[in-house]
Amino acid sequence: MTQEFSLLTAFMMGLLGSVHCIGMCGGIVGALTMGLGENIRQSQLKLMPYLAAYNIGRITSYSIAGILVGFLGSQFTQLLPEPMLIGRLFAGVFMIILGLYIAEWWRALGWLERGGAYLWRQIEPLGRRFLPVKNLPHALALGLVWGWLPCGLVYGALALSLASASATQGGLLMLAFGLGTLPTLVTIGSAASWLNRITRKAIVRQTMGLLIILFGLYTLFAPHKHGSHGKHHAPAPAQQQPLEKEAMPQGEVGHQHH
Repeated sequence: MTQEFSLLTAFMMGLLGSVHCIGMCGGIVGALTMGLGENIRQSQLKLMPYLAAYNIGRITSYSIAGILVGFLGSQFTQLLPEPMLIGRLFAGVFMIILGLYIAEWWRALGWLERGGAYLWRQIEPLGRRFLPVKNLPHALALGLVWGWLPCGLVYGALALSLASASATQGGLLMLAFGLGTLPTLVTIGSAASWLNRITRKAIVRQTMGLLIILFGLYTLFAPHKHGSHGKHHAPAPAQQQPLEKEAMPQGEVGHQHH
């Protein structure tokens, strides 16, 4: 699986999976927006910088988490016999579980979100210091806190960062994931009721979940395909070498061996 496909996978996870976040994150966006002055709320031109600040902070926290998890993955690779293969298998399985979770066919990730709630309890009080939001730095700071909210979708993307076994790649993957969530979360303020109606439909959640499952299946099987491809091409130089030797005088062949 190429780096470009990995980034595309992370972006699509954010884009497709953001239907899962509308309920929770939509409430946060609504609460933050209602905390602003009426003159700001009534003007899209004045409101957009605040929405941008929230999301820049949120995506920055995602990227920091990706750097940390990617670095952690790089330490684990030293202990594994085939780190790239095992990492991709882990990411693929996690994506399939995430797809099942979003489609509401299997709620296995609920326990992971409950585990993340402990970290959230330590971080959440920091955000209260910036309420109510009075300026753009406050909005940015709240976005940084918001990025650590327990979310199975975020944990699914972090699985890709862990499998990348690179702090740099891990950060880029989470950046791509965060950008994928932007379309939904930026428009959620003006279209919250419509989006809620759409995402409550089982067919929508199941379609999005199924697409993420397909990305997971590709991630699972792509390493095997690439590995076998390499095996087919590796013997090629060895097969050509005897033909070249036959065309050479016997003396030169003997000289080459020495």
